[in-house]
Amino acid sequence: MKQIIYLTLVLICGSLQAQSNYEKGMQTAFQLWQDNPIEASNLFERIAQAEPDNWLPSYYAAQINIIKSFNLKDVEKLTAQLNKAQGLIDKAATLSEDNPELMVLQALLHTAWLAFDGATYGRTLSPKIREIYMKAEQIAPENPRVKYCKAEWDMRSAQYFGQDTSPYCKDLEKALELFANFKPETPFHPNWGEERTASLFESCSQ
Repeated sequence: MKQIIYLTLVLICGSLQAQSNYEKGMQTAFQLWQDNPIEASNLFERIAQAEPDNWLPSYYAAQINIIKSFNLKDVEKLTAQLNKAQGLIDKAATLSEDNPELMVLQALLHTAWLAFDGATYGRTLSPKIREIYMKAEQIAPENPRVKYCKAEWDMRSAQYFGQDTSPYCKDLEKALELFANFKPETPFHPNWGEERTASLFESCSQ
């Protein structure tokens, strides 16, 4: 009986240690992000390898690569980064199906291609982005990132075609309400977008 109790304690302690290492690793990666996003992405990938059942590290590694891609002019570098991000999203999606956070990330990846060359990718990717946001909104209508990102996409599309963007201001206002009441599942779950939403909504009144 004592041996069983001892083995149980060993397993529990090992689990707690692993959890502690995960938390420390994630905190370090977030701290690195601002000053060294490449190293942060690499660390998120290493955490993903150590946490094969957790979609979050792959999510953040993909997000960093997508964000960095919006400023790239070199097609080879852009392709390498977005292909890497796509692989990370695909990996995360196998761990968490129909995840609205991953859907938003996928839509942003497609948007990065559009930002690089709208003439080439607009016809094929624009409908995909619209479908992704519609599906994500059906799954998670109370998710503030889904509401805000879809609203921004709709606004940019309206601007491109010379249409009125004001109808989407109410969606941004709703997103702000959702952000005010949103509580991430854990400290490491996605919780970004509120400042950007507020900035876009402020432009509605100008």
